[in-house]
Parts: sequence; C-alpha cells; structure tokens
Amino acid sequence: MTSTFYTPPTNAQAISKSGDVLMVPDFPIIPYIEGDGIGRDIWRAARRVFESAVEIAYGKQRMIGWMEVLAGEKANQLQQTWLPQETLDAFRNYKVGIKGPLTTPVGGGMRSLNVALRKELDLYVCQRPVKYYQGVPSPVKNPQYVDMVVFRENTEDIYTGIEFQSGTPENERFLSFLHENFPTEFAKIRFPDSSSMGIKPISREGSQRLVRASIQWALENQRRRVTLAHKGNIMKFTEGSFRAWGYDLAESEFKDFVFTQRAWEQIRKQSGDEAANQEMQRALDNGKLYVNDMIADIVFEATITRPRDFDVIATMNLNGDYLSDGLAAQVGGVGIAPGANINYQSGVAIFEATHGTAPQFADKDMANPCSIILSGEMMLRYLGWQEAANLIVKGIEGALSSKTVTFDFERLMDDAVKLSTSEFATAIIHHMS
Repeated sequence: MTSTFYTPPTNAQAISKSGDVLMVPDFPIIPYIEGDGIGRDIWRAARRVFESAVEIAYGKQRMIGWMEVLAGEKANQLQQTWLPQETLDAFRNYKVGIKGPLTTPVGGGMRSLNVALRKELDLYVCQRPVKYYQGVPSPVKNPQYVDMVVFRENTEDIYTGIEFQSGTPENERFLSFLHENFPTEFAKIRFPDSSSMGIKPISREGSQRLVRASIQWALENQRRRVTLAHKGNIMKFTEGSFRAWGYDLAESEFKDFVFTQRAWEQIRKQSGDEAANQEMQRALDNGKLYVNDMIADIVFEATITRPRDFDVIATMNLNGDYLSDGLAAQVGGVGIAPGANINYQSGVAIFEATHGTAPQFADKDMANPCSIILSGEMMLRYLGWQEAANLIVKGIEGALSSKTVTFDFERLMDDAVKLSTSEFATAIIHHMS
C-alpha cells in the first residue's frame, strides 16, 4: 500500500494470517510509532537492541523492515490529526507493530490515543506479563516469586466512554429515563441532582473471547492456572456475568484440558469435600489447567502476600488497568513493564511501552527503555523468533545484574553505575554476546 507519509522498506514483505497461523517472512515489515516525550529516546535505544538481537541470532537470514507511521504530536504537526487513518490502515495491513508512549490530546477530541487504537483495531486483549529480573529494586520481600501474565479485556467496561456530565441536558434526559422507566434503580442514586452518570457494558462475546485467549495462551505456554478476577459479588450482572461466561467457555471449548473451580464446587455439593479434592488432584496430575475465580479486591491483596498462587489472570478492563500496574510495582515499576494489544482472531498486534511520555525527561537520553525493549521481546516471540527474544532477556538480565542501569534504578541500588538511555542499550547488546 502507498502513503504520502510512509513508504514500505524495499524487499520487505507484509505479515499475513492463514487460518490460525501467522505467516511471518524472513524480512517482515513492522510499522512503528516512536512516541512522544521520552518515546524518541527509548525508541532509538530499543531499535538498536532489536536489530542486534536479530543479527546475533540469525545473521543476515532475517531482518526487520522498519516503517515509521505517525500518531500523537508528530502526526498532529504534520497531518493536523492525532491519529491518521493511514496509520490504522498500516497496522491492519501489516499485522504486527510497536509503539512508544503517546500523549493524550488536551482540550477535547479523543480521550486517549491508546484507547482509540485499541478500539479502532479491535485489539481486545491487553496482555501484560509481570516478571522479576534479578537485581531490580523492589518494595516487596520476595519479588522473585512474581511471574504472572494479565489478560485484560481491552474494549468494554467503563472504557467505552458512555458518560453524561452532571448539569448537561444529556444527563438530565438520562436521569429522566431512569426515573420514568426504572424507578427502583433511580431511587438507589444518593444525590441525583448532582450526579454524573456512566454505563458499564460487559458482553458475553467480549468476555469469552478474552477468556479463550487467556486459556489458549496458558495451555501453549505450559502454565498451570487461569484466575478470573471480578467483582461479581457486587456487580452481579456485569462482572458476575463475566465470571459465569468465563466458566461456560472453559467447560465447553476446553473441557478435555481444564478443571474448573466451578466443577469442584458442583462435585463438593453432590459428594463432599474429599471427592471434590480427589477429582481435582486427579485432573491436575494429568496435566490439566486449573481455572478458578477470585474477587478483584482479594486478588490485589493475594498477589502481594502469596504471588506463587497466581499464574495467568483474566479480567475486565478497569480491574486489569489497576492490577497490571499494581503488579508491575512489585518488580520495579512500569518502567520495566512490557505490554501488547492483540486481536488473536485477526492477528493484528501492537506492542507498546506501558508508561507515559514523561516530557520533563524528553530528549535528555536518560529514560529507562526496558518497557519498550521487553515489549519488543514479546513481539519477537509473537513472530516466532524465540532465539532473538531469548537474547534480549539475556542482555537485560546481564545489564541489570551488573548494576549498570539508568538513573531511576541507580538511585535505588547500592554501588550501581548510572548509564544514559543509549549507554544502557549498549550494555544490553554487550551482554547478549
């Protein structure tokens, strides 16, 4: 495809999808958005790391054909729009891309460029692995026990943005509709005259495709448990339905591969605790994946006090937003937290730095690039380039264990050496070899 603002690299080919298989050429076209603020610094560093890992792993047999596409401040300056249509088209056509942090426009328009990308491309999974790397400063006693992957539903919940501001005609009409048609529910609103209102849609389709992706990923990656995190004890028909639909999906589509907490409860009710425990143990001994559920606030507490009880967590949009950043704090913060937004049906995936633009540090060559580098590591695994991905992990582990780090970690570590963003990338590349 042609564009005024980007040109596909010569001799590179587009990634495609055939059935359930992602077809990745040896020289794939990868669209990228460098990002705003510190995005410029961390992208330059990350690109060097990616290219070095691929070259060390495959020589000249494989290379990445980078193609810059625009979003955020640069797009607004050059095209007078924050998210050009041709950028969306590029991600659709080339399937796999990567991006730095993007600013949120001020004074109207879209609420968030990140949310807009996810919705426009229907990237319904926000996948956030959380793993500790030796040497990273952590506020918890045993961060080495943290090795979880959050599957956050990316397109529903309150992030749909259906809200009505207090005092507006729209809000008045919405409240009048409630009062006239649902008087019992209207009576539950404590201060209706000053209340802003919002709607929280949770669908069967949205819930089940998210749970399906989490179970498939867990099975493919030899994980042992998927936990459905919800607040269904209070929001019975939204988050409670997420739980029920998740179990329905697990017990129908994956009945030969999983054992659920709901099945345990049914056996317990019929035959008692001992029979239920024996059946569960038999299933787990035979390699089945355990699918359970837990109230969201308990998940927050338990992932800190007993992190080894968690493996893959599937949850809705708002819970996942809070939880993924909270878990990241245990392993060093969002500066070292990777992320991906994926549609497993279409194959379209955008890997991203999970932190903000930090404009106060922009263009100073000092920001920590680990988030986008580890997101690139996820991208390489998604492409099937495991050897290059393993080299990135090796390089980061080597740099961190040697205490050669950027300023955010250096100030929290004893006897550490402070490196610039670009120097830290060089250290990672050195430890790959």
